Amino acid sequence: MSEAREKVQAIINPISGVGSKRKIPEMIQDEFPIDQYELKISFTEYAGHASELTRQAIAEDTHIVLAVGGDGTINEVAQSMIHSDATLGIIPKGSGNGLARELHIPMDVKKALDVVQKGHITTIDSCKANGRVFFTTCGVGFDAAVSQKFAYEKHRGSLTYLKNTVEEYLSYKPQVYELLIDDTIREEKAFLVACANASQYGNNAFIAPLANIEDGQMDITILSPFTPLDIAPLSIQLFTKQLDRNSKIKTLKGKEVTIIRQEPGIMHLDGEPVEAEAEIRISVVPSSLKVFTPTEIPFTEEVYNFFGQVTRFFDNRLPYIFR
Repeated sequence: MSEAREKVQAIINPISGVGSKRKIPEMIQDEFPIDQYELKISFTEYAGHASELTRQAIAEDTHIVLAVGGDGTINEVAQSMIHSDATLGIIPKGSGNGLARELHIPMDVKKALDVVQKGHITTIDSCKANGRVFFTTCGVGFDAAVSQKFAYEKHRGSLTYLKNTVEEYLSYKPQVYELLIDDTIREEKAFLVACANASQYGNNAFIAPLANIEDGQMDITILSPFTPLDIAPLSIQLFTKQLDRNSKIKTLKGKEVTIIRQEPGIMHLDGEPVEAEAEIRISVVPSSLKVFTPTEIPFTEEVYNFFGQVTRFFDNRLPYIFR
């Protein structure tokens, strides 16, 4: 009697294969041949479909769920896997790829599939904002406004994000927020308040350089009102993992955060803009999702992190404009 084959479900956003030399379903079939795996491949057809497909896969005791797409697709799949026995395989094919980059998953499809095949699993935290699940960042204020603008762009990337940031700055007004972080209450006039489970939004834009997706806490980044002269250093530090060194930035840590603003409006979850109430309750769900990750951090990332440690050490000796 033959042994039961491991069940694998691939959930693919149909636009993800555009521009690929080989079709992604064929690449997945090569990695998970039918004589060794029970493989099922599904394509999403509408918003929320990835979550439905994932819930069905979990109900069928699927062992591995592959999410092929951008941050929106990954979020839909992952939120339906929280506290399940299945493990998520991320095949990043979006514009930002925030969670994939945070976990050092390669942007190349074949290399990302290799990560899954090697079988190294990391259990990460997730978070909830008024019941909505996110994995990288949640924010209100300036970054939420930028994410709403960015969502309508045909061509996405770091340059587009910077362009939208500058354009939004010209009209955006800072707001007053009341923050309850664990047991501490504070009031801040801020351009943005970002609650970060991971260190970056995506596209290697590091809003919370020291955040750890496995520590059971969020890093709360508060950006105070700034002038046009501050845009250049803030932009540089955002993409060089040095933002916490800027004098306009306050960074706090907490397991639970309540943000109270003057009126309802946009917030973003993993870069996706959504309408939200004036009061937003955010909490960490520790060790709630199993994900395939590389066994080693790429050498370039190690150099990147080392550079960050060195520059922080010499921070007080750097010119004022970069502090």
